[in-house]
Amino acid sequence: MELHDLEYFRESLTKMLNDILRKGEDTIADMTDDSEVYADPADRATAESDRAFVLRLRDRERKLIKKIQDALQRIDDGEFGVCVDCGEEISVARLKARPVTQLCINCKSKQEEDERVRGD
Repeated sequence: MELHDLEYFRESLTKMLNDILRKGEDTIADMTDDSEVYADPADRATAESDRAFVLRLRDRERKLIKKIQDALQRIDDGEFGVCVDCGEEISVARLKARPVTQLCINCKSKQEEDERVRGD
C-alpha cells in the first residue's frame, strides 16, 4: 500500500475516533443537564425511549472505538490492509468502505457463508 494511502486512512480513522469521542461527551453533557419535568407520561416515555436509543448507538460506537484503535495500530505496525486470514492485500476500495476491516472480500464472504451454514 502506498504511503499516501496509509496517511489517508490514518487521517480518516483519527477523524472517526474523534467524532465518536465528541458525540460521547455531548451525550454525557446532555444527559446530565437534562432536568426537564414532563407533565404528560407519554412525553416522558418518548424521552426515555429516545434516551435508550442514543445509549444503544453510543454503545455500538464504543465497540467501534476498539476497532479503530486496532486499525491505527496496524498502520503503525505496517500490517494495515493485509487480510489476517489469507495474507493477501485488502483492496483500497474495501478499506475506504470499511477502514477497520481485517479481512479481504473473499475471506469475509467465506466467513459469512460459514456463519449462514452454521446458523449463527
